[in-house]
Amino acid sequence: MGLNLNDKKVVVEEVSAKVATAQTIVVAEYRGIQVAHLTKLRATARAQGVYLRVLKNTLARRSVEGTQFASLADSMTGPLIYSISDDAVAAAKVINDFAKTNDKLVVKAGNYAGKQLDKAAVTALASIPSREVLISQLLGVMLAPVSGFARGLAALAAKKGEGSEAAPAAEETAAA
Repeated sequence: MGLNLNDKKVVVEEVSAKVATAQTIVVAEYRGIQVAHLTKLRATARAQGVYLRVLKNTLARRSVEGTQFASLADSMTGPLIYSISDDAVAAAKVINDFAKTNDKLVVKAGNYAGKQLDKAAVTALASIPSREVLISQLLGVMLAPVSGFARGLAALAAKKGEGSEAAPAAEETAAA
C-alpha cells in the first residue's frame, strides 16, 4: 500500500532532519538480499549510530534538495538503501563491510561533506579508522614524549637510589 501525501511529508521531514546533521551519505543497491540479511545490516548500522533506510527515490531526492548532498540525486535510481551518518566514516564503513560478505549489496555512490564519491572513493573512506580510533592514536602520539620522560626520571631515581645504598655499605666495610 502506498503512502498518502501526509505520510510522504513526514518521511521527507524525518530524512531531511537526518541529512541536515549528516557528514556522509552512502547509497547502495540491495536487489536480491534476503530479509534476514537486511535485518543484520540494520542492527549493525544501529549499533554504529548510522541511520539506514530504504526510501522511495523521489522522497530521498526531496530530502537532499538544497543541501550539500544535492549532487547525489543523480545517483538515486533503482532499489536503494540509504546510509546516513553524522560520523564521516561510519556510513561508508557499515555498507562497505556488509558488501564484503554479501555480493548482492552493490555500492552505487556516496557523498562526503558535499563531495561526490564513486564506489572506489566510498571504499577508501570506509578504510579510514573511526573518529574515536584516530583521537586515541593522536593522544598516544602526544603522550609518548611525556611518558618517556617520566620513565627516564624513574630510572634515574632508581639508579641514584641504588648508588646511595651502596655508599653506606662501603663506609661500614672501611670502618671495620
